[in-house]
Amino acid sequence: MDQFISCHGRAGHALMLDCRSLEFELLPIPSDVRLMVCNTMVKHEHASGEYNTRRRECEEGVRALAEVLAGIRALRDVTLDELEKHRERLNPVIYKRVRHVVSENERVKKAARLLKAGDVTAFGQLMADSHRSLRNDYEVSIAELDLMVELASGQTGVYGARMTGGGFGGSTINLVDADHTEEVRQKLEQDYEGKTGIKPVILVCEASDGAGAVAES
Repeated sequence: MDQFISCHGRAGHALMLDCRSLEFELLPIPSDVRLMVCNTMVKHEHASGEYNTRRRECEEGVRALAEVLAGIRALRDVTLDELEKHRERLNPVIYKRVRHVVSENERVKKAARLLKAGDVTAFGQLMADSHRSLRNDYEVSIAELDLMVELASGQTGVYGARMTGGGFGGSTINLVDADHTEEVRQKLEQDYEGKTGIKPVILVCEASDGAGAVAES
């Protein structure tokens, strides 16, 4: 995904990628919002092992559901209704992992529709839903990420906040009104450091064009 967006990104747009077919769609980001990346400066040592565990848990969910849902190859092929109908086939932990993936796929599709409509308020609500799912069902968040999301969510001008990346540390991504970016940045930096003793790194970003070949002179 990182390499794909690095090549195919376009200024002022998000990119929705189908990782199976590699089809993608560019989605407009309103010009009056900014992306704010907040690095918690925390990274857990055991993260790589946890990533492998999540993968195995999801694969176990696919195998169990494939016994009753013909033709599924991955969790993307499962609907929320199908998951609920057959949830008794999954132990509680596997069910939560599967519910995160299936519901997150639905959120991505809905988020695309909202960006096309320019509804950043509803889009921000989906970001909050996504973080709760990552925290409660997929269990890849940590206290510092949760705190950064909580602090951002209470700020004027912040439409939405959630962790980004693989989890177990790292950064949050926030959708912020352009007119409030500096005050939000300063307040988050101050409040996060005050509660953790850690000085975060906060960057205000805009979506830009992907990499291109440089012509030789």
